[in-house]
Amino acid sequence: PTGYAWQEAFGWHFGGMSFHERPCKRTLFVQPIQHVETPESKRRIHSLLQVSGLLKETVPIDSLPATLDEVLRVHSQEYLTKLTELSECEGGDAGDCAPFSPGGLGIALLAAGSAISMVNAVLDERIVNGYCLLRPPGHHAERDRGRGFCLLNNIAIAAKHAIEVRGLERIVIIDWDVHHGNGTQQAFYDSDKVMFISIHQDRNYPLDSGFADELGQGLGLGFNCNLPLPPGSGDGAYREAIRAACSLAETSFGDEKPQLIMISCGFDCSFFDPLGSMMCHSETFRYLTQQVKELADRCCSGKLILLHEVLRAWIRFDLNPSCIYRADTLKCTRLSVV
Repeated sequence: PTGYAWQEAFGWHFGGMSFHERPCKRTLFVQPIQHVETPESKRRIHSLLQVSGLLKETVPIDSLPATLDEVLRVHSQEYLTKLTELSECEGGDAGDCAPFSPGGLGIALLAAGSAISMVNAVLDERIVNGYCLLRPPGHHAERDRGRGFCLLNNIAIAAKHAIEVRGLERIVIIDWDVHHGNGTQQAFYDSDKVMFISIHQDRNYPLDSGFADELGQGLGLGFNCNLPLPPGSGDGAYREAIRAACSLAETSFGDEKPQLIMISCGFDCSFFDPLGSMMCHSETFRYLTQQVKELADRCCSGKLILLHEVLRAWIRFDLNPSCIYRADTLKCTRLSVV
């Protein structure tokens, strides 16, 4: 069976109003808009899964908030202290373009805890694979600051749990969000227990990371691979990139196979996303998911976890669910037509 994690509390995370993606400050001449990372697109995804009947075919994964010890495997105490103080007051910006409202840290801890719970469910073989529909997203969050709408690095926290608590030694993380997974790269840059592969738009966000010559360091040398794609890349480019990523992932630990496949699953490389310049469509996401599912089947008895990063589009909310509908081949293969 396929596990599924969603909490209504995720929809309560609020990034405030903004001028494009920047947190709003008072001005006389620019009318603010709703922040582009909104709960509406995620609620529409959940609603589609419910109305389509797919939700009944999944196993709900309950979760508790991540503990401080679990978070401190990735983030610094100073950063957590800052988040706590802001969350207990009026909210604020966690670093670089990562706004949140009062109580935001509690929601972020619940999202990270859901990722940990999904790892436990897969490794305990209560489910084969799973999808975490999370807010706030996580892959940009670094050790000492939030970035790009992300407060806590959900996938890094969950992978660290798999390594330090569950004893795994070979994990593959593939990130196909349109933006580089800088926070996840930082968390495992010197580790030989995680093969991190990021497929992203070249020089979008962050501007200072995601280059092909970033290969890891120390024990982690060779365990970091960036595949930056030029703006305008579409279905064909992403198909080639995911095939290359899966081939590398399968052989990244030499003669031994990965024990767990984890995906930072962003849908913002679609043609309608306002902060990307890519041309993918719903069938692209179906193909990406099929490829990583087959990789997991070959390597680790299907152990695969997808963690939702970002799906925007305040322009066309009606298009958002079609991407996740095509992507949900984890449980079901009857989704070739939407």
